[in-house]
Amino acid sequence: MAIKITDDCINCGACEPECPNNAIYEGADNWRYSDGTALRGHIVTPSGKEADADEPQEPICDDYYFIITDKCTECIGFHEEPQCAAVCPVDCCVPDEDHRETEEELYAKKRFLHNE
Repeated sequence: MAIKITDDCINCGACEPECPNNAIYEGADNWRYSDGTALRGHIVTPSGKEADADEPQEPICDDYYFIITDKCTECIGFHEEPQCAAVCPVDCCVPDEDHRETEEELYAKKRFLHNE
């Protein structure tokens, strides 16, 4: 399952540079599927969303850091545990119960993001 950032976030930014998929963004920032990935042009995500990977997307949250579910792999294939949760000083990076994925699905998402 993906990780989400709760409203307990203190906007310290410790999590953002730790994400191997560039799935974490500062509140109110636009984001792109192409940021930190091999994705370019028209894509269809594993969840079925169609998008232009290079086109700016609206922020999910204006008040605190947020994680793009379609880019979060829980650090599968990179680290033993989600690095955002490991470095968060207030423990606000938690499993997103609304986005449950198997380890196999997370590996597939990693391969999709990085053209492996």
